[in-house]
Amino acid sequence: MKQNILITGGFGLLGQALSENLDQTKFDIFVLDKIKNKKRNKFLYKKNLNIIHGDFNDKNFIFNIIKKKRIKIIFHTGAITQVLQSLNNPRETYQTNIMGTLNILESIKEIDKNIILIYCSSDKAYGELKSRNYLENDNLSSIYPYDLSKSCSDLICQSYSKVYDLRVAVVRCGNLFGPGDFNFKRIVPETIINGIEKKRLIIRSSGKLVRDYLFIGDAVKAYILIMNKLLINKKKKLLIYNVGSKYNLSVIRLARLILKLMNKSHLKPKILNYSKKEIKFQKLNFNKISKELKWKQITSMESGLKLTIDWYIKNYKNIKDSFSHK
Repeated sequence: MKQNILITGGFGLLGQALSENLDQTKFDIFVLDKIKNKKRNKFLYKKNLNIIHGDFNDKNFIFNIIKKKRIKIIFHTGAITQVLQSLNNPRETYQTNIMGTLNILESIKEIDKNIILIYCSSDKAYGELKSRNYLENDNLSSIYPYDLSKSCSDLICQSYSKVYDLRVAVVRCGNLFGPGDFNFKRIVPETIINGIEKKRLIIRSSGKLVRDYLFIGDAVKAYILIMNKLLINKKKKLLIYNVGSKYNLSVIRLARLILKLMNKSHLKPKILNYSKKEIKFQKLNFNKISKELKWKQITSMESGLKLTIDWYIKNYKNIKDSFSHK
């Protein structure tokens, strides 16, 4: 019998990719998102998906969805993810990213403690890197609103697993990129769209901020491996994994690489350097998931970027018609 899966933030980059890659012969997939724009919904619609419009900040709403749809696995990818938005509106960020996660945990605790929750945390949950790279047992010591919202939710998920015997996996990924990302203020889609429109990219930071960059297909494989481990090992209560990348680049280096692949190197990015409240350097150690689950990063940086660039070029008109990215 099929098991029912709920994906929060289902129209986001990770949510979409999960819905496309989960085996629909084994699972019925329910996609939850706040988006109600008809053109956008049509553009994002996938076959055999059950699309639900709503907000997990509403405890009664998310409780009823989990109970009535008999959800057995939840991928909680929904969140406010933009750093500047979080800096400008920390209350909204904490409300959504922390209290929204708490609503899901409370619902699971009240409905069925065997429901699996796979929480999409972040490398930013660790805070500023002091030396070497992040290990799963390092302390979470972030300070900026988005980062701290991820640290808090991460720790709350761990707490509910340990105190209330919930089955939880915490997944800390680097920066994800790939086809279908409609968050146009992320560096990869913003650089590509500016390239298509023959505009110079404006970089808000010094351009020297360094991050892991991971192609979405590789990240999804990690998530599915983690889900399968919890499905196979019924007694396992808590898993924590870093899902990093061997590609650790500065913002300016990444932007230049994208423009080079687009034959747009003449559109040199303009650095404003007005965003000072961001982590300077991040690097995840992902030996644990490689050793325990045999996960491998198989998509090269250039291959992933070429696939992403091609997708935006192919879909540019539909994107322009269906979305506002100004």
